[in-house]
Amino acid sequence: MSDYAKDVLVDANWLSEHLNDESIRIVEVDENPALYAEAHIPGAIGFDWQKDLQDSVRRDFLGPQAFGGLLGSRGISNEHTIVLYGDRNNWFAAYTYWYLKYYGHEEVLLLNGPREKWIADGLATSAELPGYAPVSFTAQPGEDAIRARREEVLEAIDTPTRLVDVRSPAEFAGEIISPSGYEQEGAQRGGHIPGAASVPWSQAVEEDGTFKSAQELRELYSSKGLLNGEPVIAYCRIGERSAHTWFVLHELLGHEQVKNYDGSWTEWGSLVGVPVETGA
Repeated sequence: MSDYAKDVLVDANWLSEHLNDESIRIVEVDENPALYAEAHIPGAIGFDWQKDLQDSVRRDFLGPQAFGGLLGSRGISNEHTIVLYGDRNNWFAAYTYWYLKYYGHEEVLLLNGPREKWIADGLATSAELPGYAPVSFTAQPGEDAIRARREEVLEAIDTPTRLVDVRSPAEFAGEIISPSGYEQEGAQRGGHIPGAASVPWSQAVEEDGTFKSAQELRELYSSKGLLNGEPVIAYCRIGERSAHTWFVLHELLGHEQVKNYDGSWTEWGSLVGVPVETGA
């Protein structure tokens, strides 16, 4: 995987050989948290992206103290290398990767391929919960160089900063507000942020969920004008699909000026006083 800008992916063979490596903590983060209890990679720690990683009062992700407390309570220290994976082609695994980078943890890797591929390949799984002793984890102050908030997104319209909408074409056009099955979580309006390029996140992966080659990815995003050196802000509906695209642009292709707007369409589509476009 050396053709990517950063050495941040591991394959199933590598992870299989490191299941008992005490310097590593494997973490599964699924869109459907119930999957973890059914079967997971042996020794993997499970995070529920809603219950564990979100502040239900502030409707935001955890502050640094709470985040550090969560990881430490599960046996993850600042010295551990964290290997992430999950369902749905690693949506929330990529989100958690971005989250860890936001709070300053550098030793983070992503499994190249989701849990579905691991299971389909007949690799080892377990339903046993790991029993790691609590340790200390200190989160650094948030790194705003990789996170965009609504004010910055509004200011970016009609500037050299490129916006990329990674949702489906139907969501981008405003034909639907949210994907099928999530209608109750929709915003007030459908459409996209003016000037945004439409590059669905799924175009970055193969059918089995592994990432396309660096050359293919460069061709994809270059064709949309996203690798010309200008800052990029990615968004989706709630920030997990756009974290996947942030990972591709920032980590795999080495574009340093990329931010994830995790407020995404759930926030933007319900704001008063911001512009929205519809149509392809």
